[in-house]
Amino acid sequence: MRVVIAEDAAVLRELLALMLTDRGHEVCAAVGDADALTAAVTEHRPDVAVVDIRMPPTHTDEGLRAAIDIRRAHPGTGVLLFSQYIETKYARRLLAAGSAGVGYLLKDRVANVAEFTEALNRVADGGTALDPEVVTQLAGAARRTEDLDTLTARERQVLALMAEGRSNAAIAQALVVSAGTVEKHVAAVFGKLGVPASEDANRRVLAVLRYLGA
Repeated sequence: MRVVIAEDAAVLRELLALMLTDRGHEVCAAVGDADALTAAVTEHRPDVAVVDIRMPPTHTDEGLRAAIDIRRAHPGTGVLLFSQYIETKYARRLLAAGSAGVGYLLKDRVANVAEFTEALNRVADGGTALDPEVVTQLAGAARRTEDLDTLTARERQVLALMAEGRSNAAIAQALVVSAGTVEKHVAAVFGKLGVPASEDANRRVLAVLRYLGA
């Protein structure tokens, strides 16, 4: 997996680069501002970019805006937002910019190296990797629709775990049910939300976007 890292804190930037390199990934560039991020992605065309939301010069949403531009200019590059805080408006803006290959994790998740790299792989493969706390807040703030109201409590649980990027097997383990039961719940979710079968769209991602109101 080829990765570009954008993080203005030099120590964390180097830590991320070292951690990913040690696990066999190629870090094409590790930069400290949004302009350098955009240039690095254009030059290297990585599989995924890890992007801090707040970067110089104003430390507000420079990283987010660069991430959205990357999603539009390079749809094959996944984007994993990385933040110290939960900022649901930023997460929603990123999700609305593209339906596949997006993620939003809190920075303390990097302490679990396996969890972080698994999330990065999911985003690079076109899936989602949303922090459980982000999912909870986005879902809580999402506008209720008739389709969502038809979901059972268990189907909502399954959909929330799908938003985190978990596989059917991982969902089954979390809910202590069989994989077959999860498959039935997932199929029911697709049906109730009207997510069509398509070779070009990731049905799981589309269902997640509807659930989170993006």
